[in-house]
This record gives sequence, C-alpha cells and structure tokens, in this order.
Amino acid sequence: MTLKSGLMGCAALCGLVMATQAFAECEKPTLYGDFGHSTCKDWPAYPGLSITAMSQFESGFSASGSGPEGKYDLDLAVVSAGDSKPLATYHKSDAFESDAIVFEDLELDTARYKLTPELRAFGVRVRFKGSSSANPMDESWLSLYVKEGNKLRPVLERLVVYAYGGEWDTRCAGERSNTVRTIEIGKTSSHGYADLIVKSVTTGMVGEGEGEACDVKSTTSKPVVTTLRYDGKTYVLPGDFKGV
Repeated sequence: MTLKSGLMGCAALCGLVMATQAFAECEKPTLYGDFGHSTCKDWPAYPGLSITAMSQFESGFSASGSGPEGKYDLDLAVVSAGDSKPLATYHKSDAFESDAIVFEDLELDTARYKLTPELRAFGVRVRFKGSSSANPMDESWLSLYVKEGNKLRPVLERLVVYAYGGEWDTRCAGERSNTVRTIEIGKTSSHGYADLIVKSVTTGMVGEGEGEACDVKSTTSKPVVTTLRYDGKTYVLPGDFKGV
C-alpha cells in the first residue's frame, strides 16, 4: 500500500467514524409505555443543534395488541448535539387523538422555513389513517415551531398537507380524491413574518359500473394558490385547511 492510498483510506475511515458519531449523538427520546412515537433529527440550519419529538399515550401503559384509543401529548426539544442538553422545550397535553382514525406516525421537517432574515422554523408532521376500505381516509398535518429563548412556540398549527378520502364499493363504483399541498416562502410579510404561499393540487377518481363494465375516470383540478398571513401570534388557516 502506498502512503497516498493509506492516507486516503484513513481519511475515508475517519470520515465514516465521525459521521457515525454525529449520527449517534442525535438520540430519540425514550417512550414510557406501549404506544407512542419518538424521533430525532439534526437541524441543518443550526449546526450543532438537534430536534427531538415525542408523543405518548396519555393514559399510560396498555396491554392492548391493537393500540389504545385515546389522547396523546406532544413534547419537543431543541438540544445541543454535544451533550443533549435541552436548550428550548415545548409541551402540549391532548395534542392528538387516536380512535377509528389512527394516529400513525410523527416526523420532523427541517426544510428552509425562513420566516425572518434571522429566524427559521422547523416542522412537525403527523399522519392519521383510517381502517375502512369503503371509506378510506389518510391525512397528514404540518405544524411549524420557532425557538424563543428557552421555549418553542407554534406559529402554524395543523395545516393539512395531504388528504386522501372518498366513498366507493371497493370494486369500482364511487369516488376518491387526493389533495397535496406544498409551501413556499413568500416575498411579502405580515406582522414581521414572511407570508406562506400554499399550492393545493387535487386529483380524483370516479368509477361507474361493475366487473368488465367498470369505467374509471381520473380528474385533476387546477392548482389553487392560497397566501397564509401571520396575525402576530399564528398563521391564519382557512377552515378546510386545518386538521381537526
């Protein structure tokens, strides 16, 4: 082995070790109970900081194999990657409810939500899914949080960014639709925070007939652009944009 190849091999190995160590520093919070969701993600906008999120079944431990129906809390923290020390936190009881529509997933979103020249938000996405084939339901919400001192504050809550639903006979006849919303940071602002430009695209399927006579037509609606403005406390959502 030449000196050059040896150095290159060492550099690659050292880089892998450092990357592994950096990844290992971001640890998911420990769940206390059978049901809940926990995650952790490095925050690229602020090197050295990570975000943790945890949502637990509030009624404590459960032996149910199918999962409990009830309410879940939400705990968020921005932590120092070096020692996992919480720098800012957020807690909300009764944040989500799981019943016939199951609270299925929780994840962090560190896209570039630059609300002011000095301030970036991070997102929390939650997913709910129904169990009915004839009346399908699948929905994802996005909430945005900013760090203010040692506290985290929600500035956008429960924006429905994905929705799928409908009613059909599970074979052909009926309707189903799918709406996807994406966000861009606007060039204008309200009360000091950048306006959010939301584009909604809805596609659908309409089926008629049975068996070989089944006729399914696809539909795509014209994209709808909506501007969300900050009112000094939160971004105001149209009624049908907010998850319930």
